[in-house]
Amino acid sequence: MAENTTPEGDRIAKVLSRRGVASRREAERLIEAGKVKVNGKTITSPALNVTDKDKITISGHPLPVLEPPRLWLYYKPEGLVTSASDEKGRDTVFDHLPEDLPRVMSVGRLDLNSEGLLLLTNDGELKRRLELPSTGWLRKYRVRINGNPTDPDLEPLRKGITVDGERFQPMHVTLDRVQGANAWLTIGLREGKNREIRRAINAIGLIVNRLIRTSYGPFRLGDLQPGQVEEVRQRVLKDQLGEGGATDPEEAPARRRGPTIARPAAQKPRLKPGEALKDLSETWQKATTRRRTPDSADTADRTPRGRAAPEGDARSAKPTGKPFGKPAAPRSAADAPRPPRKPAAPRPGSTRNAPRPPAKPGK
Repeated sequence: MAENTTPEGDRIAKVLSRRGVASRREAERLIEAGKVKVNGKTITSPALNVTDKDKITISGHPLPVLEPPRLWLYYKPEGLVTSASDEKGRDTVFDHLPEDLPRVMSVGRLDLNSEGLLLLTNDGELKRRLELPSTGWLRKYRVRINGNPTDPDLEPLRKGITVDGERFQPMHVTLDRVQGANAWLTIGLREGKNREIRRAINAIGLIVNRLIRTSYGPFRLGDLQPGQVEEVRQRVLKDQLGEGGATDPEEAPARRRGPTIARPAAQKPRLKPGEALKDLSETWQKATTRRRTPDSADTADRTPRGRAAPEGDARSAKPTGKPFGKPAAPRSAADAPRPPRKPAAPRPGSTRNAPRPPAKPGK
């Protein structure tokens, strides 16, 4: 059985990248330039595996302490180069970062005349992971172009276009609005070739005069202003980059909901034939019949038998059939009710209607 001859540890360029010294390619250049030593010996080839036991120095300085991966959102202003150094002496992104920010690397690039969201990280492996095409993260841009295109004019971008022999993948293009001599587009793509959007739009006869990156996968520019930096919380970073988690909210499956089942309304018991009309009649009779009270009840029944009510008494009046409203007018003067009689004067010496003496106070 053949023994496993794979050396222990990781490649030296990967270790340098993981410590935030430089990207893998930049680390390989440092090694080829003879600026890296392992255990006191200068190396010139990146084909070397190292472990935690090895002592590594760069230009005489030890490696930085290993820190957990961190990520920042940065609003890159227009006019800055996304590079650690520029051969033409132009200002770079790293020249304008806050002083308290640790050494960071950019995830991808933005052109000199482009602005918007730029991701920064202290971890070379995280940088490499986010830049891989296999990540498939959608990057969105707000693009202002000079001209008034119609939707069919943008169709070549949606189908994919070849510029100077280089094939660009289909883009997500939306015509937002036309404003004077300019128009605003929203463009989404999943690859980051050099000046891809500008070159593709130039190929269809239009010119880009402003380009703003608004999102990179699940990370958004939000309310950041040019030059501002905001760190992504570790919990959010872990959720977005964790195994099995959704890496892009654009592609995350929507929560499925089951079909809405309507509950049957409570049904009233069916009535027998004729009961509905009967119920309606009883309800109407109760609503229209005046309630009988002691004051309004017919007092004729309370008249003793054999005795007739006195003439002119209200009990002797015949019902008019109109329980409400004004009383019926008399037919003749004889039918008119007589005025009430005055009480008779008391006889001399009679005590019938005399007032009672006041009660004597108690002892």
